[in-house]
Amino acid sequence: MGVIAIDGPAGVGKSTIARQVAAKLGWAYLDSGAMYRVLAHAARQAGVGGSDEAALAALAASLDLVLEPGGRVLLDGQDVSEAIRTPEVTALVSKVAAVGAVRQVMVAHQRRFAERNERVVAEGRDIGTVVFPDADLKIFLDAEPSERARRRLAQAGEVPDGADVAAVEADLAVRDHRDRTRAVAPLAQATDAERIDTSQMTLREVFDAVWVRVRSAVRP
Repeated sequence: MGVIAIDGPAGVGKSTIARQVAAKLGWAYLDSGAMYRVLAHAARQAGVGGSDEAALAALAASLDLVLEPGGRVLLDGQDVSEAIRTPEVTALVSKVAAVGAVRQVMVAHQRRFAERNERVVAEGRDIGTVVFPDADLKIFLDAEPSERARRRLAQAGEVPDGADVAAVEADLAVRDHRDRTRAVAPLAQATDAERIDTSQMTLREVFDAVWVRVRSAVRP
């Protein structure tokens, strides 16, 4: 089994880079964050609050969740790839992801995905530290909060201005704090991960920097 782990905070571009690397290698792409988004989406539909840990854990264990190697996400056989990207789901997902019992379920699912597909490019916040500690290559992408805020707005198709950037940056700061300080599997750079500060880099430059490391670590 081969694994490339790409971790980092929200808005840094992990999903885009991981998807591109997976496509170029011909490996499966694992968007671990999508799994927690599915649970947040299902919780909203079921009326389960983000502080109800027992109900969230039970819901996680009962989900009919399928991650397809190309990145499509199915819940109960329905494609929810777009539905899990709404602002309402985004606001809830870090609370859901902080529940220890939920993470146990999701980590098991992520490892099964890798076993089935054999070669995987996985992205998230604890991929290199918890999910695949023996990954062939670990990369930690980072960027200044203001730059991540601009990227998040651009990804949503909006033209960033000062007020919008400040608002998104404030939201990211809350999420960063929650992700970094949660008791179970917090966001952290693995000791053997290579950190890439992408603040002043274009998407192409980030991909090229990651690809150099991929080529030195694994054989396409």
